[in-house]
Amino acid sequence: MTLLVPLYIHPAEDPAAWRLLASAAGRIHGVVLNPGDGPGDAPDPSFVTAARALREAGTRVLGYVDLAYGERPGTAVRDDLDRHREWYGVDGCFLDRAPAGAADLRRCRRLVRAARRRGAATVVLNPGVHPARGYARTADLVVTFEGHWTTYLSSFVRPRWTSRYPPERFCHLVYGVPPALTRLAVRTALERGAAVSCPVAGELPNPWAAPPFSLLGEAP
Repeated sequence: MTLLVPLYIHPAEDPAAWRLLASAAGRIHGVVLNPGDGPGDAPDPSFVTAARALREAGTRVLGYVDLAYGERPGTAVRDDLDRHREWYGVDGCFLDRAPAGAADLRRCRRLVRAARRRGAATVVLNPGVHPARGYARTADLVVTFEGHWTTYLSSFVRPRWTSRYPPERFCHLVYGVPPALTRLAVRTALERGAAVSCPVAGELPNPWAAPPFSLLGEAP
């Protein structure tokens, strides 16, 4: 079980959740840091402290950057990457709302290269669906499903090309999972070719306001 955890709640509002992630470093692929739909307009001391605690515990910290499905200007994306690195010392980036079509692949590759040049050791792309095949070679990890548990059970289709890649290259983010079924959700992700996942009980508009407590236990 390896978890990629988007935790979209302020550390001052739920410090126990952040402590829990720092204590569970061995089971976590990375934690997505999202102070304000990105790095925010200025450094947030609470997020600075939380990011430092995660890194000191050995947990990878990924700065949230919105690609707006390829519509966001490259200068804005690069500015977010720079701020995350300067303010929070992130280890990599989580490129959310990434495009999925073949026509956008070249531009996406340029943005990933820009992230690498800015020190991103780990790049995660989140189109939320299976993208064109070339995206799997572009990033370290690709989120090929983000959605509700009921949709995951009823509508998920795995393209045949994904079997050519190791499951460690794919991640499924599933919300609305009944707590009693979180381990089933992890097993289902593995069976569907994703070695990284994050099943949470939360619902829209912000299902990522808490980590999967039923998998990680209680915060110290």
